[in-house]
Amino acid sequence: MADNNTGKEMTVIGADTLIRGEMTFTGSARILGRFEGKIHSQGRVEIGQTAECKASVEAGTIIVDGVIEGDVIAHERLELRGTSQIRGDLTAAKLVASEGASFTGQCSVGAEAVKNVKSMGDAALRAPVRTSVTTTADGDNVIAGLESKLAGFARSKAVAAAE
Repeated sequence: MADNNTGKEMTVIGADTLIRGEMTFTGSARILGRFEGKIHSQGRVEIGQTAECKASVEAGTIIVDGVIEGDVIAHERLELRGTSQIRGDLTAAKLVASEGASFTGQCSVGAEAVKNVKSMGDAALRAPVRTSVTTTADGDNVIAGLESKLAGFARSKAVAAAE
């Protein structure tokens, strides 16, 4: 199947398929079935609405409509569509979250975040889950409120450490 964005071939894992293991590729893939393990691509990974992935996913661009239980690293862009559900940490250079998308985990966004997680390796992927965020129609306010709470927590932790 051709990728509509690049015109190149796209690997498709069908809805009736279960794969366990590690998948590494340079192009694009669309997961519609179940995948357990690790997915790594320099290109684009699409997790379809029917997909269930118990996997860490790392790619240039990741688009999620389905379910991921594992950490996600997008070196260029991570798009969480309205039906997406992620339980794991998110790291992305750019993040787009649609109303209805949900994730439970830590979230780091920006070029520096991607660089840092890359240098920390697997230890960063095993970090404990601490934050829950569900986007809403007023998603900017939710994220701004979360950022404010996290900043206050960091300040109180620094004050406690200084005492």
